[in-house]
Amino acid sequence: MTATALAGTGVTSSNPVHANLTAPLLVQHALSRGEGRLSADGAFIAITGVHTGRSVQDKFVVDDAEVTNEIWWGKVNKKMEPAKFQGLAAKVRGWLGARPILFTQDLYAGADPAHRIRVRLVTTNAWHAMFARNMFIRPPAEDLASFTPDFTILHAPEYEADPAVDGCRTSTCIALSFAQKTILIAGTSYAGEIKKSIFTVMNWLLPAKGVLPMHCSANVGKTGDVALFFGLSGTGKTTLSSDPERSLIGDDEHGWSDAGVFNFEGGCYAKVIKLSREAEPQIWDASHRFGAVLENVVADEHGRLDLDDNRYTENTRSCYPIEFIPNVTITGKAGLPKNVVMLTADAFGVLPPISKLSPAQAMYHFLSGYTARVAGTEKGMGKEPQATFSTCFGAPFLPRHPEVYGKMLSELIAKHGADCWLVNTGWTGGAYGTGQRMSIQHTRALLRAALDGSLAKVEFVQDPFFGLMIPKSVPGIPANVLNPRDSWADKAAYDATAKNLVSLFEQNFESFAGAVDESVKKVAIKTAA
Repeated sequence: MTATALAGTGVTSSNPVHANLTAPLLVQHALSRGEGRLSADGAFIAITGVHTGRSVQDKFVVDDAEVTNEIWWGKVNKKMEPAKFQGLAAKVRGWLGARPILFTQDLYAGADPAHRIRVRLVTTNAWHAMFARNMFIRPPAEDLASFTPDFTILHAPEYEADPAVDGCRTSTCIALSFAQKTILIAGTSYAGEIKKSIFTVMNWLLPAKGVLPMHCSANVGKTGDVALFFGLSGTGKTTLSSDPERSLIGDDEHGWSDAGVFNFEGGCYAKVIKLSREAEPQIWDASHRFGAVLENVVADEHGRLDLDDNRYTENTRSCYPIEFIPNVTITGKAGLPKNVVMLTADAFGVLPPISKLSPAQAMYHFLSGYTARVAGTEKGMGKEPQATFSTCFGAPFLPRHPEVYGKMLSELIAKHGADCWLVNTGWTGGAYGTGQRMSIQHTRALLRAALDGSLAKVEFVQDPFFGLMIPKSVPGIPANVLNPRDSWADKAAYDATAKNLVSLFEQNFESFAGAVDESVKKVAIKTAA
């Protein structure tokens, strides 16, 4: 069994290897090994130590001759020499093989059989195996009997790389070789590295097959209308796609082919800091039951969760199988998108709660990938909001040049006639610290009007700063909410803040202006002449 479980990984071991254990057995091992504890509701709680988020500066792509000309080299994809990777991989394999116990999981990424890959994870911790089992698609038993991995993840969270020898920056290293079809994760226990490494792989493989990989959530209405929700962390992708009136396809990663939309994953990875049972009952319920894995969530001595406590990090997470959401599309597949929604949490408070985008504007905002982070969400931030631009709403996971994905989205929108919207889930009535967070009830009401087609029929006015088309009135939504300038008591302060954000958009556009056509340049946000 050991040889079969490790086949194709390069790891050899004479010690026990537990392959494809179910959740109860994984929890049993995790508890007996002291990897964490249970909440009062039965969820498994793990504390990840110094790494409570992705180690973005420690991610490398191997500069293999077969792929070097197609990789988007730079800050996102930093080069690692093939020889360095081979040396580090040999050491990681040897280290894993010497562990007293290993856990493996064989899983699919991609709900569409035409575009899925087979993934084998080798890890030292039962809870990491359970995370992967929750996160990816679990093959039926008959498929496991003849499972051969397309990609292997060698997960060594306690192993420390040597920067002087291994070609990495610190003792933490996430290295991906497309040629070797191997991912090394060393020196970090943050489980999100497992999830996002495979997303990077899908972002590499699918464009060559004419499929757009997307960092977005997706759901489908009763009439079969599919909606996509793009957005960076904290903008509401998971919250807004988990709508009781629609069926969830997935909360984070999808592909768009000519046949429709399909989920890459079999689970959800929700941010749960300050999670409210009233506002987000589905995520709340999924996180308070056996089978969920909670990262860096605080519980008292009786296991009662305190989701407001950020002592470890603001980036507290809940990972659970997608079937924990009651109204879910179990197949992970649906038809072609009717609506494309781009989410931003504008902490400057100057963007409207919803606006309709032309196809050219949709490509512009897709390539911009704007949101604004606020103090407390990341270490080292000051009191003022900071604009963040992450191209395609997922720059850290794009191995190819952004224009590859932007062009594909533009062509798919044009081909299938999807309506596009920009939704601000951030602040209104003022910037962070002065205004208030956009009402989730208002956001849901506006989204439902967009998705059922009624919002497209109302009268729109153009915003003078950003060129966005804003609805003049929507039943149940105060008029001063729809137009952000009207929600500010100090109009001069609004104008100054809006002009500042315009300049930030303008500066960011310079990074991709040369790769877009004239229609996108024409709608780019810019300072008035």
